[in-house]
Amino acid sequence: MRGEGQRETGGGRERFRAVPVLGRPPWLLPLLLLLTGLFTNLLTPPNVLIEATFSAAPLIAAALWTFRGTVATAVASALTSCVLLLWADRVPAMETTLRLSTTVTVGLLAVAVNRVVERSDTRAATARGIAEAVQLAVLPAPPDRIGDLRIAARYETAHLDTRIGGDLYCVQRTPYGIRALVGDVRGSGLGAVTVVTVVLGAFREAAGTEPELSDVADRVERSLERERERGLWRDDEGNREGFVTAVLVEVSEGDGPREVRVVNRGHPPPLLLPPGGGSVRALEPDAYGLPLGLGRLGDGTGGSVAVAPFPPGALLLVHTDGLTEARDAAGAFYDPVPWLRGRRFPGPDALLDGLLAEVHAHTAGGQDDDMALLAVMRDPDPPPTG
Repeated sequence: MRGEGQRETGGGRERFRAVPVLGRPPWLLPLLLLLTGLFTNLLTPPNVLIEATFSAAPLIAAALWTFRGTVATAVASALTSCVLLLWADRVPAMETTLRLSTTVTVGLLAVAVNRVVERSDTRAATARGIAEAVQLAVLPAPPDRIGDLRIAARYETAHLDTRIGGDLYCVQRTPYGIRALVGDVRGSGLGAVTVVTVVLGAFREAAGTEPELSDVADRVERSLERERERGLWRDDEGNREGFVTAVLVEVSEGDGPREVRVVNRGHPPPLLLPPGGGSVRALEPDAYGLPLGLGRLGDGTGGSVAVAPFPPGALLLVHTDGLTEARDAAGAFYDPVPWLRGRRFPGPDALLDGLLAEVHAHTAGGQDDDMALLAVMRDPDPPPTG
């Protein structure tokens, strides 16, 4: 397995180099193969020559190491093989020439393979960089603070390829409170980016003008329906099927008791962590609405609104299903509630950093879906003085 590419600059030019695999330096395995071949042949009878390790070493270097490292391994392999062939006249001259030619040919092949793989990694890295730039342009980071609310967000893609994900989040202050949206577009790629821009644009406009949170969701629904008629979500066969699961959140402002209101359109429920730790509450409405984009299939109600107190020190976690559908080696889904229960966090960033570390440990780094996380914390009351 080739190590992931890592940029390395030098001489005004960028190149890609392999990095340690499984925590070991990339030159270790080729070196061990060369040493094994050397000592094995020194211990065998003079008329026996084992060359497999000398051919394998440069090929392994081609997969794990840099271009220069692969060349060095190929040269070392050829020289070692030559010395052993000439030592004590082990084999006839003609066979010596043939075997040495084979070792040199394999070395040259390894150098060519390394160059091809290196260029492929560079192209993939460039495509990933473009994808990340598009993602950040479409999905800018929310503000760190609005009023007495501290906000943090994280976005992690599941694959190191050129795919652009369809998870989204948005937070803004409105005349009706702090409103947020977290959603997950069906599919990925540029089509998903188009849907994300439509959803975010419609949400930003509706959040500042619609007094009711459910009406904000309905406005986004109508925007998606208009875009569907213009060809949004068309696949290769011309079908127009698609949807967005979403949670819309509103945190009230003012001097009185604060509340959090939630409209859920087919999305995993947000989790509310009380001040000082304790039990974790899933904010589930009495009735879920259909995902955005599928409202025409329902009765038009859009589900109900869940309401809960949001006292000082409370934390709200909103996430996409990439979190709860993360699997371990045995196929078990990740459940964040046991880890969150009873814990206290100094802020939303600490919550998300700790949660991501737990998910990575659960999956051993093998996520199957993108993951968007949004955490909102209300500042705790200051301690009494005097």
